[in-house]
Amino acid sequence: MSEKIETYRDAVVRIKNAVLQSRYRAASAANAEQLNLYFSVGGYISVNTRSGKWGSGAIEAISQQLQTELPGLRGFSPTSMKSMRLFYEEWSDVIRPLATDELPLGTNRQLLTADLESANGPTGPAIANAVESEDFAAFLRVGFTHHRQIIAKCKDLDERWYYIKRCAAEFWSVEALKSHMRARDYQHSGGLPNNFTLTLPDEHTAARAVRSFKDEYLLDFINIEDETDPELIDERVVSHEIVRNITKFIMSMGRGFTFVGENHRVIFDEQEYFIDILLYSRDLRCLVALELKSGGFKPSYLGQLSFYLSALDELEKMPDENGSIGLLLCKKASKSTVEFAVRDYNKPMGVAVYKAAEDVPEQYQSLKPLIDGVQGILSEENEVDSAAPSQ
Repeated sequence: MSEKIETYRDAVVRIKNAVLQSRYRAASAANAEQLNLYFSVGGYISVNTRSGKWGSGAIEAISQQLQTELPGLRGFSPTSMKSMRLFYEEWSDVIRPLATDELPLGTNRQLLTADLESANGPTGPAIANAVESEDFAAFLRVGFTHHRQIIAKCKDLDERWYYIKRCAAEFWSVEALKSHMRARDYQHSGGLPNNFTLTLPDEHTAARAVRSFKDEYLLDFINIEDETDPELIDERVVSHEIVRNITKFIMSMGRGFTFVGENHRVIFDEQEYFIDILLYSRDLRCLVALELKSGGFKPSYLGQLSFYLSALDELEKMPDENGSIGLLLCKKASKSTVEFAVRDYNKPMGVAVYKAAEDVPEQYQSLKPLIDGVQGILSEENEVDSAAPSQ
């Protein structure tokens, strides 16, 4: 009987995985089809409006008539149609279809999903050589509203590709994307001052560790309003705020981190020691000890963190795990000072700074609702979202 139960369980797992994979492929195909539609419609609108062929007010009139012809049609408001035009125009230098004042139909409409191997051939649309097939696959997996946000916030092409690939790999929601762009992940990724190349076993592992951390974290969910010297603020207050908002904190850390505990206790030589926050990195397969400092960086902090890493490796590291990594989070730090201070330690450590809510300039705090899209534009985005497959 037990063998049959195991057989049934195995069958359930296999069928469930097949169902989930099928749903994912269907959603991906639907998303790619939608991007094809919006890209081709955007190109059609662009050619006809930029040439002056249609005249002013054409998009509004067409949108209104579409609602009459197709009652309940969503995603084709004037704002959305202008976004389709922008989508086409912003990517047409990278993904180059044949511009036409006629809307392509049938197989010719597949401007984005043509076979990449023949994309530069005489019968296929010309896709710029700079677009690798893996990057292009990521492009097709990202929803239109995500693309709208990326186009609006990122003018640099490399930065756009960075967020597109992160969205595709990590299944970011639109709100998660906004949060990562607000934190300027692209500018801060890979810049952490550290000693990883000196302390980790090989260059590949060191490079992965560098990519896993940023040199600055936006923790705008932390509110610490204190009139006294920031150096005097108890780090436990910062730690408590982080743990109270642990989901937002993990999201700000990036992919593959899980929360282990706050004030994690280790006992060595009959003495108790407490690590502010302990995480685990699935990508690096190691424990990550976070020490929080409400003031500026001091070289002496590294000695304490190095001791914690030694204790974790001796007492808690599993045989199949890699050595623990330490991250010191301060309100301010000089990169050159950190690099000088950390280089002689034999434990892998890095130092990053963080910004709390009170560190965001007042003019940006007042604009935050607009940046987050909770004003009138949100209704247009929701209109597109409802027509798009969920990410």
